[in-house]
Amino acid sequence: MPCTDVISSRTEPAPVRVARPRRLLMCRPSHFEVCYSINPWMHPEKPVDNSLAVLQWERLRELYASLGHTVEVLDPLPGLPDMVFAANGATVVDGKVLGARFRHVQRTAEGPAYLSWFLRNGYQDVLWPEHINEGEGDYLVVGRRILAGTGFRTDQRSHAEAQEFFGLPVTGLTLVDPNHYHLDTALAVLSDTEIMYWPEAFTPGSQAVLRELYPDAVLASAQDAAVFGLNAFSDGRNVLLPQAAAGLIAQLKERGFEPIGVDLSELLKAGGSVKCCTLELRDAPAGRREP
Repeated sequence: MPCTDVISSRTEPAPVRVARPRRLLMCRPSHFEVCYSINPWMHPEKPVDNSLAVLQWERLRELYASLGHTVEVLDPLPGLPDMVFAANGATVVDGKVLGARFRHVQRTAEGPAYLSWFLRNGYQDVLWPEHINEGEGDYLVVGRRILAGTGFRTDQRSHAEAQEFFGLPVTGLTLVDPNHYHLDTALAVLSDTEIMYWPEAFTPGSQAVLRELYPDAVLASAQDAAVFGLNAFSDGRNVLLPQAAAGLIAQLKERGFEPIGVDLSELLKAGGSVKCCTLELRDAPAGRREP
């Protein structure tokens, strides 16, 4: 039987989930359009409704606020239609900012734009990377470990750069499906110890690593992966994800989470959804500040 078939054998009660307020960075899609193609989702010949994209984005921002999260907003720049995908702009752990260096020329100016925001807002430990990395698109923080994607965008050499900068273990995972070109389209962090993912997006070796690290992970079906159901954001209790991912929504409820379906259909035309629009600002805890 395929490993993506969902079989429920859980008999123990679901754990009590506790939401933790987060600080997030977002960028309004004022200039959003699909005028080039750098992933299989992008078709410039198909029309995009910018007004609807902004409305859907605003609803996501308001939802975060209603759940108790703080949302900072970066002003978008004309000529950078993908700047709305804030997750790609950097990776922030313990107040340290690893900038993003994009693979495609159409997005290269986004890296300095995001880095400038961090510098203007008082972040001092900031690194402009030597190797290509596309921020939280390919770097996902699970507790005190970073899962790092490669295969389509982020250079594998950047994994060592991130480990040296953050001082945390970085586990590399190789993506093989071009429809899931970033790690955050194939895997989502649910808590400090839990993830959900679609196995077929990864090489056999990476699948084995994930089984070893997270034997009780939520496994997505091909159908839920295809609607970007894994491009999700969790605060430890509430999980915001595309509303079409019905199978994942059912599994999350079974595990005690509160899934919240979101419609970002216009942004999906560029290959992005909930997590793509959301960069977490993990400021340094008092006990971990550098001298």
